[in-house]
Amino acid sequence: SGFLVDFFTSDEGTRIELGKLLTIVILAQPLNSFVFAADGVLQGAEEFGYQARAMALSVGSAFAMFAVLEHTTFGQEIILGGNGDTLVNVWYGLITLQAMR
Repeated sequence: SGFLVDFFTSDEGTRIELGKLLTIVILAQPLNSFVFAADGVLQGAEEFGYQARAMALSVGSAFAMFAVLEHTTFGQEIILGGNGDTLVNVWYGLITLQAMR
């Protein structure tokens, strides 16, 4: 992963933040590819109403996940082990969004 971080930037602060996210982003890619393929199938079947309802549910779930991780003791201490980082929490929210779709 050092190669990937070096490829994007030489700024030390950015490298530290990117290092926190790299594993999360890499592990989310198979889920993302499945969701995008499923979107294509649903659009081909003209299931736009279902997609709209699923996306509304997904957004609510993602917001709830972010709020729990960012603003509760349960999220910060139990789930994250005391390492509450807003940028990481945003990415966990995005993964929740994709998983609910």
